[in-house]
Amino acid sequence: MKTLLSIALPFLYLCVLGAPVVHAHTPFIAPVAFEPAHQGWISLDAGFAETFFHSDVAFDKGHFQVLTPAGTWVAPARVEQFTSRSVLEYQAQQEGTYRFTTGTRLGAVFRMYELNGERKHTRDPKEVLPKGHKLLDHYQSVTLAETYVTLKAPTTAAFKPYNKGLELVPITHPNDLYAGELFEFSVLLDGNPLVEQPVSIFSAQDATQQQQPVLTATTDRQGKASITLNSPGVYLLHLRKSAPAPKGAEAPHYGYIYTLSFAMQPEL
Repeated sequence: MKTLLSIALPFLYLCVLGAPVVHAHTPFIAPVAFEPAHQGWISLDAGFAETFFHSDVAFDKGHFQVLTPAGTWVAPARVEQFTSRSVLEYQAQQEGTYRFTTGTRLGAVFRMYELNGERKHTRDPKEVLPKGHKLLDHYQSVTLAETYVTLKAPTTAAFKPYNKGLELVPITHPNDLYAGELFEFSVLLDGNPLVEQPVSIFSAQDATQQQQPVLTATTDRQGKASITLNSPGVYLLHLRKSAPAPKGAEAPHYGYIYTLSFAMQPEL
């Protein structure tokens, strides 16, 4: 099994080298179905995956929560932490849309440096870097994965923004998307619109596929973006942003990653 170090390293290399979006491990939370099953039960998987949604590492150190259609935060009915994945269950009793979140996960602190033309890394805060090194990056990973599930008619109370960290606020309802239609949303960082923020969309239909985005977009001056997917199926929306960490953090920068799992229904 791959370690949590391997989960964060791709972000570090991408931040430093400015490479295009390529992911070795990506956080996610995804329901078995986007409509509750018998008696309103909803089952979800959460973890870090190379191919979506086949988890390799469980989503640990998170704080799983459910935002109900009434705007109330509650705990899942059950959370099981396995080695390769986390499993959640929740019984929806009120009609409307529920937000499921992993909660913000503060990961390890990483330093990447160059020595004699060779790039090296460490996540040991006590390690003294060798003389003559050039520090390239020093950050702490911050991950958040979310999804929405609707019982009968969709509602919007669960879209309330956190106004903290990196997040997506739906404008078009994620549980009312049909192939060929526009999916519009806003991207925020600490409550402020993110301008020219890259957005990547991945398909979860073929586990044998290399995880390359099927679509990319960029937010406008209001922090809004829209995408159109012509094929029905399940997708993962991915955001990545490096930003100064708040005062007192363990590193000078945060490496934010946010993902949203959603489905496109066949055309009406």
